[in-house]
Amino acid sequence: QVQLVESGGGLVQPGGSLRLSCTASGVTLKYYEIGWFRQAPGKEREGVSCINNVGSTPYYADSVKGRFTISRDNAKNTVSLQMNSLKPEDTALYYCAVGPLGGCPNSYRMNYWGKGTLITVSS
Repeated sequence: QVQLVESGGGLVQPGGSLRLSCTASGVTLKYYEIGWFRQAPGKEREGVSCINNVGSTPYYADSVKGRFTISRDNAKNTVSLQMNSLKPEDTALYYCAVGPLGGCPNSYRMNYWGKGTLITVSS
């Protein structure tokens, strides 16, 4: 019943920007913490960014600080990730996930996951 659907992925040149969106159904996001995770080939899944239920105290991985911005729109039941100054090492499958307050960026604490969207940063 619960579905999270990511959109906005694709191919982008280094230094470019993309905006990912996650739309939820079957769950009311305003009661949960939301996070974006990514997994590159041969690497473990990592937490990229997290935001609490009221949109405060965001978390960013050191590798994306200053380049990525997470936001949420509880009225639309969505969460977004604005990605600027993209680097080839940002290439990965990106997932949105929903969990309890304090769960993110720990993958094992998240309750619901999207199917992922592929980001490829290349010239």
